[in-house]
Amino acid sequence: MLAQSIAFDPADPKNALAQIPAQAGVFALFAADERAEPYLSRTPNLKRRLTRFLDARPSQTKRLRLTEKIARIEYTLTGSDFESALCLYAASMQAFGDATRKRMHLRSPYFLRMTSENAYPRIYVTNKVTKSAFDDLFGPFPSRASAEKFSDEMLNLFELRRCHEDLNPDPAFPGCIYSEMKMCLAPCFKGCTDARYAEETASVHAFLETRGASLVEKISAERDAASSGLEFEKAAQAHTKLQKVQAVVSVTPSAVYQLSSLIAFILQPSAEPETVNCFLLTRGVILGPTRYSVQGMRLHNEQSGSTSLYVHPTTFEAVPLSVEGAGPAVQTVSRNVLEERLQQSLADLASPPAKSRVSTQTISDHLCLFSRWFYRSQTQRAGEVFFADSVDDLPLRQILRGISRVYSNNRP
Repeated sequence: MLAQSIAFDPADPKNALAQIPAQAGVFALFAADERAEPYLSRTPNLKRRLTRFLDARPSQTKRLRLTEKIARIEYTLTGSDFESALCLYAASMQAFGDATRKRMHLRSPYFLRMTSENAYPRIYVTNKVTKSAFDDLFGPFPSRASAEKFSDEMLNLFELRRCHEDLNPDPAFPGCIYSEMKMCLAPCFKGCTDARYAEETASVHAFLETRGASLVEKISAERDAASSGLEFEKAAQAHTKLQKVQAVVSVTPSAVYQLSSLIAFILQPSAEPETVNCFLLTRGVILGPTRYSVQGMRLHNEQSGSTSLYVHPTTFEAVPLSVEGAGPAVQTVSRNVLEERLQQSLADLASPPAKSRVSTQTISDHLCLFSRWFYRSQTQRAGEVFFADSVDDLPLRQILRGISRVYSNNRP
């Protein structure tokens, strides 16, 4: 189940405990009866936690007295809380199956969904993920309240309907407050043609798909055209509308993307020396980790100030210097080598050796684990993340600088 396995003798617990490192990790305690469920957990210090459980002492409480019941210890070293959560989830699914979600309190994050299959589409908040709706789901948001607030502010820019009913347009229908305020095209009483409503639907979908860029470009072009035509009043109105759009775009959470095109490259500290763990979130599934070696990389130095000499990976081949009585100096490598190394890590993540059918529940669980990590405060969130519309669009040079920072900030 986990990477390392140690036989445990209740008569001599110290022999097994001496082999446990004092590092963070996930562990499982197995009874002699293999049919019994293992005790599975994570800890920032394996030796301290397992010593507390398994080192039999007269002062030990009955609740912690597990020494005589355990026959085997398994553990996996982890470099970060994010990696520990993923490792614990994978091991728990293997040991407990669907009960894992209740044990780990996993809840699907919230999304905005457009009902494209409806004759008159609308936007609503949901935490249900379906593969058929991947192109119409936008998120994840940190909470339902956050998703609802963003939805209201975004819909104020358009005239899409907000009612929840399935519409049967009737010219005799009086409409609602939004149609009276000219904030809805009112398809309920045929206040617009079906083609006009479909056009508005496409605009809303494009806004969400491009994170507001489509509407910003459209209004900017209208403003510039009005200004060039000396229609200054019209240009001023367009500029005011553009400011409203930019205000909505500015509060869009950086993790909110169309689910089918959500790509996140995640960097985490590693338990292995001179490496950084890389994860890839694609189509709602977290792949990895793969380890990126920082050997030959000039590392970020906080004490150097803002000079780019330390912030950026080196761009030249260093000449090793020989010092009498000492070995050769550490040799750095060129940026091309570092980028090739990163491309190989991406290839390993994007093409996992064993491809299997992933359920929507697994996708929801992975998105929950990602959201729990990402929406923490900056002071509590270790590592960095880079978003892109596709794997080929990932900013390699920014990622290399991120690798340097993550390793430098977390090395002993």
